[in-house]
Amino acid sequence: MFLHPPRPHNLPSADGRSTHQPAVGARSPSIACLALICSLIVSAVSFPAQALDFSQWLNPSTAPFIPIPEIDTDPDSGRTFGIIPTFLQSDAQGSITRIIAPQAYRNSYFGWGVGLSIFDYPSADVQWSLQGDVEQRVERTVDLNYQQGVLRQGPLSLTGRLLYDRNGTPRFFGIGNDTSIADETNYTSATELAQATPGWNITPQLQLGYTLRAETVEVTPGSIPGITSIERRFGAPSSLGIVSLWLHRLQLTYDTRDSLNLPTRGTQVVIYGGMAARSGFFNDSMYSEAGLEAREYLAIGHRAVLALHTAIRYLPYGRRLPFWALSSIGGDRAFLGGAQPLRGYGLGRFTDRNAFSFSAEFRRTIASLNIASSQIDLQLAPFVDTGRVFARPSTNPVSQLHSAAGLGIRALAPPFIVGYVDVGYGSEGPAVFTGINYPF
Repeated sequence: MFLHPPRPHNLPSADGRSTHQPAVGARSPSIACLALICSLIVSAVSFPAQALDFSQWLNPSTAPFIPIPEIDTDPDSGRTFGIIPTFLQSDAQGSITRIIAPQAYRNSYFGWGVGLSIFDYPSADVQWSLQGDVEQRVERTVDLNYQQGVLRQGPLSLTGRLLYDRNGTPRFFGIGNDTSIADETNYTSATELAQATPGWNITPQLQLGYTLRAETVEVTPGSIPGITSIERRFGAPSSLGIVSLWLHRLQLTYDTRDSLNLPTRGTQVVIYGGMAARSGFFNDSMYSEAGLEAREYLAIGHRAVLALHTAIRYLPYGRRLPFWALSSIGGDRAFLGGAQPLRGYGLGRFTDRNAFSFSAEFRRTIASLNIASSQIDLQLAPFVDTGRVFARPSTNPVSQLHSAAGLGIRALAPPFIVGYVDVGYGSEGPAVFTGINYPF
């Protein structure tokens, strides 16, 4: 079982994509995600006026919080047991506007941990989230995301992110499309990241965006007993150390989706290109990138949607390129210019300079519940993912593909929130992912 989603909440960037990056992922997002999906199924509650009346705590519609147990048995991240008292706030129309999820837990690898996640939706045009946690050993995170101009009705949109993440769970199997599970290694990463993406809204459907990211990643030996540390298999000079970079990316987005968070119809196409330098703006160039991502949503009746996603990324130039900056497939999410989904494998399972992926899923609403004046939709979503990585630009990107298939279970709280559990199966066995927002 692989639990490698990004941090608990992924706000879309100025082009409608998630701002979270594939190099940072950890066990802790599963806590907030499972809390959300269970809470949505059980109840959508506002803070009661009589929060001190403890007799109300026995009624889900009036309790001040939903006590969600956390039980994870993940061979990548160890065993986790804890509690998440989840508070949900909603507006007069019954739409959830804020989620507050403190948590306390114990992990078999990293000891006791505490954390807090806040997801806030002040309006349809503004969203932000704050997530933080700390464990006895190794892992700690502070992650702040902000977005303004979601609807693109004005001339400008803006997405920002600040992150510190020390993560003891990442895996690396080597470079290439045919790496073996026997080559699995573990490493510890410490990431500091500041990113801003201003976007010029030429029309509500057409946007020109620019991303500036300052990022420092330190890779140190692995933290998980029983998994070979990365430097023992691939050598310390090529794996360990500190790398800083400035990424500059220009992206043109065409987007006709009816919703950024819960799309049921429309098209999104993003064409992008950029370069990364070790210092400043264009000094000491590290690599260049070019790629395309496309999504299509086809409504089938009023309760089903066929969702399609494809992406291709090339690194035409690279010099002293860190392995974590390469293209990859594996995991449950699509990241612009980063990892692409392959939900039968862990995050970044296959890595090389270039990558191609294609995914399709059939999202079918099977029930709608009216709970505490809020509508909660439950979905089933059978899916298939396929893709590959490759070193040479001349390689046929649709040959020698890896594939995975499975079933997703989703709880939707319109107009913003999706909590999901996806169970996939690939050639190396099953994988289970949890998260907030659709995988693509």
